[in-house]
Amino acid sequence: MKILRIRLLRGPNLWNQHSSIEAIIRCVDSEKNIENIQDFKARLCNRFPEISLPRLSDQYETITIAHVLESATRDLQLQAGCPINFSRTVQTTEVDTFHVIVGYSEEKVGQLAFELAQTLCISTINDTDFDLANALHRLRKLYEDIRLGPSTGAIVQAAVARGIPFRRLTEGSLVQLGWGSKQRRIQASESDRTSAVAESIVQDKELTKTLLHAAGIPVPVGRNVSNAEDAWAAAREVGMPVVIKPRDSNQGKGVTVNRINENDVKTAYMMASEISDNVIVERYIAGYDYRMLIVGNRLIAAARRDPPQVIGDGIRNIQELVEQINRDPMRGEGHIASLTKIPLDEISLAHLATQGLTAESVPLKGMRVVVRNNANLSTGGTATDVTDDVHPDLAAHVIAAARVVGLDICGVDVICNTVMKSLEDQGGGIIEINASPGLRMHIQPSFGKDRAVGKAIIDYMFAPGENARIPVIAVTGTNGKTTTTQLIASILEKSNKRTGIACTNGVFIAGQCIDTGDCSGPKSARNILSHPDVDAAVLETARGGLLREGLGFDHCDVAVVTNIGMGDHLGIAYVNTVEELSLVKRVVVQNVKSKTGFAVLNAADQLVASMAEYCPGSVIFFAHESHHPILAMHRAQHKRVVYAENGYIVAASDCSEYRIPLNKIPLTKNGTIRFQIENVMAAVGASWALGIEWSDICEGVTNFVNNTQTAPGRFNLFNYRNATLIADYGHNPDAIQALVSAIENIPSRKRSVVISAAGDRRDEDIRQQTRILGDAFDEVVLYQDKCQRGRANGEVLSLLREGLENAKRTQKIREIIGEAIAIDTALSNLQDGDLCLILVDQVEQSLGQINNRIASG
Repeated sequence: MKILRIRLLRGPNLWNQHSSIEAIIRCVDSEKNIENIQDFKARLCNRFPEISLPRLSDQYETITIAHVLESATRDLQLQAGCPINFSRTVQTTEVDTFHVIVGYSEEKVGQLAFELAQTLCISTINDTDFDLANALHRLRKLYEDIRLGPSTGAIVQAAVARGIPFRRLTEGSLVQLGWGSKQRRIQASESDRTSAVAESIVQDKELTKTLLHAAGIPVPVGRNVSNAEDAWAAAREVGMPVVIKPRDSNQGKGVTVNRINENDVKTAYMMASEISDNVIVERYIAGYDYRMLIVGNRLIAAARRDPPQVIGDGIRNIQELVEQINRDPMRGEGHIASLTKIPLDEISLAHLATQGLTAESVPLKGMRVVVRNNANLSTGGTATDVTDDVHPDLAAHVIAAARVVGLDICGVDVICNTVMKSLEDQGGGIIEINASPGLRMHIQPSFGKDRAVGKAIIDYMFAPGENARIPVIAVTGTNGKTTTTQLIASILEKSNKRTGIACTNGVFIAGQCIDTGDCSGPKSARNILSHPDVDAAVLETARGGLLREGLGFDHCDVAVVTNIGMGDHLGIAYVNTVEELSLVKRVVVQNVKSKTGFAVLNAADQLVASMAEYCPGSVIFFAHESHHPILAMHRAQHKRVVYAENGYIVAASDCSEYRIPLNKIPLTKNGTIRFQIENVMAAVGASWALGIEWSDICEGVTNFVNNTQTAPGRFNLFNYRNATLIADYGHNPDAIQALVSAIENIPSRKRSVVISAAGDRRDEDIRQQTRILGDAFDEVVLYQDKCQRGRANGEVLSLLREGLENAKRTQKIREIIGEAIAIDTALSNLQDGDLCLILVDQVEQSLGQINNRIASG
């Protein structure tokens, strides 16, 4: 078994809509059928009894080692507690090579599971040891370390239920909810509107008490102390019993309660001083420990927290009783389970000592032993929901406390005998306010009703019905993607939307370039969707990024597919035919938003038109001819179509018809450039799908200027010495054919062309480009560019020359090393009335060279 390639598909992809690992696996002969490996199944099941292999069927005639790797990667994650619902093994065009695709919920866990699955397969083949227990321990620990905690997870789950997209910005709890200008952020249970000043206030427990007391809210009396002697003095001042705690701690760290003698107070001071230099002594309020959750000035949930405790049976000691409780499947390490295991650590032992007990003490039958002095769930405590019992006056005090300190989301700690009375009636008080409160006690209380606190936070952060999405338009196809993307953006900007564009020319936000190079992949898409100044996103979506990493979004409002034609980049990444290429491009259509989304498809391209049945939303077809059968049928069904007719682009539906004159659209050169008309129709269809006003659509396409700034390398026209000069990035047979058709309408005395080809294209694709050019140009300048992409020197030039062997028009062929020299050679020979097409590779440099040459005359 050899791993040829591993990819992390972080978004919707060719195989499914969820994040997955995709590996290319090559099997040796014996591994093509595990039945050929003696005792393989028995050895595998001995090492991993829970593994579930696929059954032989019409789908699987044999089970290969690739299928075993798939099953092991999936089932190891499942056994570690990771929710996984997808895996698949698919044979490539090579009989010994397979795609193995396995979903994951956490990327690093998925990667580790894949590595462990390889180890399992190899150990089974070689009959060596495999430590399953250790493998699962590593996976579970990693999952616990990197997955969202219960508080953040509850908020994210509520967001997903509302259709709000999310993205983790770090491996911690910082999460973006929504896209672009509609996004919000959370950090654990804090919102992006949680005041840093308010956080600072509540971290200072003494200041918090001072502010609450000034507002008439009951709090325990106390003061700061500087040393152990001062702590004992303060205890005598406020009256016994007392609480000693750090001024700025959380989760009950360093807190000691109900102290009544000098030694205990001084010992408690020393414990608190290890946590903070500032220690408080305050009057102990008898009663239960309650946590009240406030969200946006509303009491959302309340829970009584009880400290970890054991009940004696007269037989077992305290350590054994704790171990028994910790065996409860409801308890786990950290936050992985609804309850946390009770730690029998130094703090617990110290608290037992205050009761005259040790870990070896055997409590009498029925005796209740409190193991720890605080009731935090993170140290083994339990929670009982009491939300429905909270007295209105008590609730009002708690809400007022949150307002006094200025927190929008907070946990208020109350000590009282019951929540069914006001604090004044029972001598209770608020002892602490916490920013970023833990939500686990409300989501999964030990007893009582679960509370939808994640939903409450989402409902506070987002208006009713708001899904925090901005319009997303994804543009794919073989040719015309970049120009169509720029056109749609031009229309959106006319409708006063700050538009983010990702395309092969770079990333642009509201007209400003923030990144350069080919930015048509998922990383650039995600960057745009994370930008706070973007009201709409237009994303060129190339096949390379889609195969490499999947889509950079979960759903799009509009998917545009310009064409498939003869395809491009065939023979790469196991995409060998135009049919296979169309499956890749179709992923964009498959992820159109259900019901409200649209796919804008080229009806004249059969492979594109056939994508309509996979669209979860509606379809708008476009084509040059209004009588095209697919267009005509679609219109007869009272659906939307776009076509060209009598000098107009026409958008027609059952109840309306809109016309834009082609002579008003500079990009089409009075309707003479056919492929630009297609780009305009696609852009018009996409804008129509978004519900943009027709006045803005018209203005967007009529004011779009196709030059080296707006669309570099996309049919850029120049005048040089009274000769017509065209620079274009066309690099496949379809693009070349479209360019040849376009220049047929441009008068010229003599035609010349400058061309190279990318070495990673198939031999036949390279030859086909010059076959087309040889019938349309008098002179051809062939050049070898900087990057041969795996080809030997001269190999690409040789293939291009072969394409010209039967040329009908070409009389003169030159071969040059270097793009810049080839361009200079062609320009030097231009005369009045000539036409020269330069197929640029290094777009920015070549266009700069052309502009400099024109400027110098």
